[in-house]
Amino acid sequence: MQSPWTSILGRDAKQRRHRLNGVSYQEDALTTFNGWQYAVFYSTCAAERAEALEEADAPLYLHLARRPLTEQAWETVVFEDYPQTTDDGHNTAQVGICHGDGSIHLSYDHHCDTLRYRQSIFGLALEPAKHQWVASQFTGTLDALPGLSSRLETFQDVSYPRFRCVDDDLLFTHRLGRAGLGSDVLYRYSASSRSYTAIGQHLTGVNNNPYINGLDYRNGRLHVTWTYRGFVWYEGWDDPRDTKHKAQAGPNGAENNYDICYAYSDDVGRTWKTGASGNTVADIDEGESVTPDTEGIVAFSIPKNSGLTNQESQAVDHVGGVHVLNRDKTGGKLQWKHYYRSPSGQWSSTVIPGFNESSIRKRGSIAIGKNNNLYLALPDSATQSLKVLRATSSTGYMTFDQGCDLEGCEGEPVVDKARLELDDELAILTTRVVEPAVGDSDRNVVVVSLKAW
Repeated sequence: MQSPWTSILGRDAKQRRHRLNGVSYQEDALTTFNGWQYAVFYSTCAAERAEALEEADAPLYLHLARRPLTEQAWETVVFEDYPQTTDDGHNTAQVGICHGDGSIHLSYDHHCDTLRYRQSIFGLALEPAKHQWVASQFTGTLDALPGLSSRLETFQDVSYPRFRCVDDDLLFTHRLGRAGLGSDVLYRYSASSRSYTAIGQHLTGVNNNPYINGLDYRNGRLHVTWTYRGFVWYEGWDDPRDTKHKAQAGPNGAENNYDICYAYSDDVGRTWKTGASGNTVADIDEGESVTPDTEGIVAFSIPKNSGLTNQESQAVDHVGGVHVLNRDKTGGKLQWKHYYRSPSGQWSSTVIPGFNESSIRKRGSIAIGKNNNLYLALPDSATQSLKVLRATSSTGYMTFDQGCDLEGCEGEPVVDKARLELDDELAILTTRVVEPAVGDSDRNVVVVSLKAW
């Protein structure tokens, strides 16, 4: 196997209590399009860097880096017009690229907050070498999606934004509401009109909220899997001034997660079907939505207090198989598992070996390679390293072989799914300690690359 090589994007914010870089539900932090790779992360700006790295209240700034796939060096633009000051690991940054008009989209710094969004000029990603990489190529921070009114209620309470390419267009989704009391909404950006339309609320929580593992579009079908988190009453929950739900570990924690659910859409989110029957269960244009009592959505019935986490990872292979990475302790101890729906609609689960309970504390990521193999990037908390595994399509994804163990990569991994499908290059954004032997070493935001095997 080719030895991995590492490129440094910038210094991680060691002074923050909660991490904003290298979080697996920051699914869209690293992507490839048109021969160039793009990465979004937070760090201090150059003028403040020496002092700010040691100051707990120093602001961070959004950074967007790019490079041709043939080069290792990154070119980075810093958006110094928006200081990020909230010490909350939910407030990650995402990047999306519209393939049809070449515009680059960023969404950042939310946890039940007003939408924060910016967009580049058209064509920037279609002919990148012809354009300077400077902040003036982008808008300032917007409080509405282009083409929609900032008065929309859904823009007032945003968490966990994600982008997904759909042919020449771009989907944008986020949670509306709070932990235990929330729903998911969906919008579509058109390359031809260069504006968004609201599709609607496709997943609706009822005394709970759905936490999606991912949203994938493959062969004309949109797939989503999720876990529910039940709501637990607490004093003041209905007070408009309440902020307890915005804490890093709020009143409604992961112990209230339950079930793994699945639905799909063959018209880019306007109607939804269940895997069990193939019948339409929600027509968004008619005001319907997938709800907790929708028949056929539950793929695995997993009770609360079973170790199930929220927003781990999802991938869809080239022939329509659905893959979910999560963990549970229904077998008596906490184990990472690969939950798999075959193209014929049969669900199964397989324990991923080689990890004990002390290893499984952070989230991992999964992605599909060019040859339809499944790759898993799993952070081992016991050894402070990142293990990369493979499950081949020829074995029905039932066995796992380890490719490498990346020492010092102690953050959660974000895989460049587009790059892996393009040329079987496995590129992973994470954080890596500068001196692994030092307990409180500085950390860099890095991209580790290796050839898939």
